[in-house]
Amino acid sequence: MKKFVITIAREYGSGGRTVGKLLAEELGVPFYDRELLRMASDESGINETLFAKADENLKSTVLWKAFRKSYSGELIPPDSEDFVSNSNLFQFQSKVIRELAAQESCVIIGRCADYILRDMDHVLRLYVHAPMESCMERARVFHPNLSDSELRRLIQKIDKRRAEYYEYFTGKHWKDADNYDLCFNSSQLSWDQCVRLVKAYLDIKLG
Repeated sequence: MKKFVITIAREYGSGGRTVGKLLAEELGVPFYDRELLRMASDESGINETLFAKADENLKSTVLWKAFRKSYSGELIPPDSEDFVSNSNLFQFQSKVIRELAAQESCVIIGRCADYILRDMDHVLRLYVHAPMESCMERARVFHPNLSDSELRRLIQKIDKRRAEYYEYFTGKHWKDADNYDLCFNSSQLSWDQCVRLVKAYLDIKLG
């Protein structure tokens, strides 16, 4: 098969990360998730904890909405006071993602990779979702002590944060199907069926 990149945006508890890991193993390619933070840190010289903090704590404020800026590829130089701004941290992550996509086949989780690589023909952009009840069932494995209401609020909080992060850096809505090549409900399929579905679509698109 030709060189390819699979990007996966996913609702919390939908199993999108699991699908990504299984796809990478099945296809024999690298899998990138939080590793991208370390790679962006190495690229920029900025401490990895700053990338992680920006990744997790982006807030929806009046200033945030006024400053929205999509990926441009322009890096801010080290002598600027904005060198460690959220915008520049994202630009370094984007640079790493684009370099990976140009060099190798791989699977990339989250971080607006579908948008960053939108001009590359060898990219398959996925969005994985599932009903709340299914997401709660899967998420309970990692949060066994939470009540149903607490678990529901946690899922909604994480998905809200992901949606805000996506809109902040792309100007687009996270759940908009127009952003992706393939959207599917993982609750209707086994993990093996999810992998087979994506592999079949990949073969159709790039084969």
